[in-house]
Amino acid sequence: MSRQEALQILDEWVKSPNLKKHMLAVATSMEFYSKKFSADSDKWWVVGLLHDMDYEKYPNPNRDESGHPYKAAEFLKDKLDKESLDAIMGHAEFTHTPRETQMAKALFAVDELTGMITAVALIKPEKKLSAVDVNSVKKRFKEKRFASGVNREEIIQGAQELGVPLDEHIQNVIFAMGRISGELGL
Repeated sequence: MSRQEALQILDEWVKSPNLKKHMLAVATSMEFYSKKFSADSDKWWVVGLLHDMDYEKYPNPNRDESGHPYKAAEFLKDKLDKESLDAIMGHAEFTHTPRETQMAKALFAVDELTGMITAVALIKPEKKLSAVDVNSVKKRFKEKRFASGVNREEIIQGAQELGVPLDEHIQNVIFAMGRISGELGL
């Protein structure tokens, strides 16, 4: 699937500007890691972009097969390969889909972290990614009430699974997101 096709799917499925920005942040972070691991950057970007495509239409409070990410995988089954579908399923712990590939590990590792970095940027006076560094993320990381929806344990677990030290992982994702800061409004 091309990036353009993925963007068309995004526009058809997702209306929330903030969710779109999150998905773009994950896509650009996936692209960064694809280059680090000498993988197909377009493929990884598409997976990052579409990983939450069903989140708005099919929220999944019961964590069953009637919602996210099952609906995305069902829709994409004839459009993406098994590795990509497994990565999308594996980014949600409750699916119990093993993360066996670097792609799946990277998606899990960047998903929650992009939310934390965005939250840190938004509390800065400048409201810019350029004002965010590893120390500012780690400082807020310890505050449980700050960005309370972000699962810190999954961020730590994701970096470990990916095989990248946490500080380096945070820096990598800040850098990746910074490359599209205008699109993210940060």
